[in-house]
Amino acid sequence: MPIAAILFDLDETLMPDESAVEEALLAACELARERHGIDPQALQQSVREHARRLWRASPTIDYCRAIGISSWEGLWGRFEGDDPDLIALREWTPTYRHESWARTLAERGVDDPALVELLATRFQEERRARHIVFSDARPALEDLRQTHRLALVTNGAPDLQREKIEGADLARYFEVVTVSGEVGVGKPDERIFALTLERLGVPPHSAVMVGDSLRRDIAGAQRAGLKAIWVNRTGASLGEGHRPDAQVHDLSRLRDVISAL
Repeated sequence: MPIAAILFDLDETLMPDESAVEEALLAACELARERHGIDPQALQQSVREHARRLWRASPTIDYCRAIGISSWEGLWGRFEGDDPDLIALREWTPTYRHESWARTLAERGVDDPALVELLATRFQEERRARHIVFSDARPALEDLRQTHRLALVTNGAPDLQREKIEGADLARYFEVVTVSGEVGVGKPDERIFALTLERLGVPPHSAVMVGDSLRRDIAGAQRAGLKAIWVNRTGASLGEGHRPDAQVHDLSRLRDVISAL
């Protein structure tokens, strides 16, 4: 049976996240160079390390792992919503952000509370200024929506993912947008794929998932009965035990690959 619906991942499939974070952190860390002569590149690496350690000790770490919220997203997300886990995360993150930056500066012998707050605020501003898409994403979406039903399936907090989607003007390409934080379950759980297909009214054997994560996007979709195409933008090696139905290095040939499935 031909493919009727295409489900897309968001981060690192349609729009960069890791590089946007790095750029935003470097821009924020320029404040530390100006005030204390600290190398922004080194500071960027340090704050990420401190943030990861603090994030893993978060009182909501199990929820964050299940929904797919990363330590760097904790540095800029608002975590709006009435879910008890989101409320707990929202209440904890101001302390998390302060400690991440304060410990990074203290490591360099700097005690500057005002700079800590400036760094935390500047990073949030810089990251929000970088809602961009990969150059091949919009042409592929424009082309494929002429013949297929499109859906977006993304892990993350509702406000973060919706802000990225709206900021990059991507919502108009999709009939259905499923955000893990809105439905209470994230990839690779089969239920998030099943829910999205139910909303589309398309059976699993008539759908394909397109994403960059072998575990979350590829293995999860295949367990749910979909075909899955791995977007390997970095030229990474195929991990043992993972067998995507196809592989692409960008989205420019996606139509041809889907037609061949």
